[in-house]
Amino acid sequence: MTDDNGAAGGSARREYERRRAKDEAATRASWGKLGTIAVALTPERQSTRAWSSAAIGEERVAAAVDAIAGQSIRVLHDRKIPRSKANIDHLVVTPGGVWVIDSKRYHDRRPELRVEGGIVRPRVEKLLVRGSDKTALVEGVLKQVAHVQEAVGDVPVRGVLCFVDADWPLVGGAFTVRGVEVLWPKKLVKVLSAPQEAVCDVAETAEVLAVRFRAA
Repeated sequence: MTDDNGAAGGSARREYERRRAKDEAATRASWGKLGTIAVALTPERQSTRAWSSAAIGEERVAAAVDAIAGQSIRVLHDRKIPRSKANIDHLVVTPGGVWVIDSKRYHDRRPELRVEGGIVRPRVEKLLVRGSDKTALVEGVLKQVAHVQEAVGDVPVRGVLCFVDADWPLVGGAFTVRGVEVLWPKKLVKVLSAPQEAVCDVAETAEVLAVRFRAA
């Protein structure tokens, strides 16, 4: 979408185009007259391609939540965090509060919850993706939640990691780690659409967020 709600994946796609152009320029400089052929034959660097994948993930999640947007659900995409280089992928305001949503596209990889300790040792919750510790993603969402909570005061704020194209099991799959919900686009829509106790003014809260977190 390209209206005042923000363009989902816009900043990620711009970064992808910037990196791709830089990579191609370096290849052309190295190969001289054969630069055009070299660009065509040189595989895209994974670090560059990751930005395109991120943009696609954000666009997919945006399409899902935009489909349920209306007077009782307001959506903002790709918002700048003041005094930071980081962005918030999606902000969704419902009668029950604000949802801070971080989109991730991990193709055919299964997110899982690992709990360590709990009786003698302190309970520690970790997010794993195909066995790799990705708890840093949770910590990133919690930082975003803190920024949003500061902006909206007493309005409840929840964090979400929404994985696109992940290897989810046929039954169950969604879970919560350190208070952050981990799920997929269809499940996200179901959660956002569920009946909620009205605890905030949706239009007013969305306006506060739109002013505080400008479109990237």
